[in-house]
Amino acid sequence: MRRTVVCVLVLLMLVALIVPAGAMAQKKVSLTIWTKEGEAEGVLQEIIALTQEYSKSHPGVTFEVVNYGVEDLRQNFQSAAFAGTGPDLLWTVSDHAGPFTAMKLIKPVDEIFPAGYMGKFVKPGVEAVELNGKVWGVPLSVGNHLMLLYNKKLIKTPPKDTDELIKVGKELTKDLNNDGKPDQYGLVYNLNEPFWLAPWLGGFGGWPLDGTKPTLNTQAMVDTLQFLHDLKFVHKIVPTEADYNAADSLFKEGKAAMIINGDWSLGAYVTEDVKKNVDLGVARIPKVTKTGLWPSPMTSGIYLMFPEYLEGDKLDAVKGFVDFLVSDEVQLRFLQKFKRLPATDSALKNPLVTQDPILKGSSDQMVVGKPMPTVPEMRACWDAIRPNQEAVMAGKMSPKDAAKAMQEAAEKAIREMTK
Repeated sequence: MRRTVVCVLVLLMLVALIVPAGAMAQKKVSLTIWTKEGEAEGVLQEIIALTQEYSKSHPGVTFEVVNYGVEDLRQNFQSAAFAGTGPDLLWTVSDHAGPFTAMKLIKPVDEIFPAGYMGKFVKPGVEAVELNGKVWGVPLSVGNHLMLLYNKKLIKTPPKDTDELIKVGKELTKDLNNDGKPDQYGLVYNLNEPFWLAPWLGGFGGWPLDGTKPTLNTQAMVDTLQFLHDLKFVHKIVPTEADYNAADSLFKEGKAAMIINGDWSLGAYVTEDVKKNVDLGVARIPKVTKTGLWPSPMTSGIYLMFPEYLEGDKLDAVKGFVDFLVSDEVQLRFLQKFKRLPATDSALKNPLVTQDPILKGSSDQMVVGKPMPTVPEMRACWDAIRPNQEAVMAGKMSPKDAAKAMQEAAEKAIREMTK
């Protein structure tokens, strides 16, 4: 019997010498990640690089990374999850938590990780995905907020309030070639997108929802729509038409003194090509003179969400990969490459943030923002705001009528949603 035991021990020692440490216990798991990140800013490529690095230290784990637009990801996941054929991890935005939890498609992450695990993340990052007393996503970065970006080659100091914004905007909107059309604008932004309306709505004292009840037919909404209408038709400091790409291009080309854009855009504005035209400054969106309030952009961030059907070895493998992604090392890597504010308290206090004027400006704006509502009713509000905002910005509807129509459309959509 003793001889048999000795032989077994010798055999195990020989195997240990031949097989790399941990390889015997490492199970083979293939994971699929769906991400809303695209190729334009290099984030998708960075995600793929991170999966490859992780696979080297965890040789049994392999990855497939698939990217979709934000809305396509939401719709495709909802369809796939009902059939149990979707991804193993979602890399997406906070407002997906609302519809995903309502349809019971994702797991609460505070029940997946040990007690106290979520305590290492900054409070706004966790609050943005809290619903029904549970947390539905692990924060990767915080913010995802709009702010005022300005070109110091055209304007040295950003305006402090809306009166000053209009004044300097008029001075900086110029017809340089005398063809009767502006070649340079004081301000550019995505004119018809409700996400860009939200900060001003907060600045005028309003908000789209009170809990789950739409609050769109308000004086604050009327004042917001009137203000945005007047920037275009009265003060003429913004282009007559501008979607996201048009505004982004004008700013990169040095043809706009200021742009309202998100923290996700910062990395693209400090590349060597763009720096030929732009010396980037970052500030808060100017205070609303009428109310004395700071505009409050919606804040959220980027989140990792766990599908409800994820179990066993795949769940364990995903937990390990997520823990790797929220390490300070990876958090600060994303900070340096893409100017995204980290989600962990320790990384956010790093000198890379506190001593960088661009990132400090972004952080200063974030603290006066408000978490984006993650309840499903927010989707009804977005869909109600958009066409009526477009009508005001086309000069086809009054702000008062638009606010009334928004409220009616949102209430109708919520009634249908809750049948």
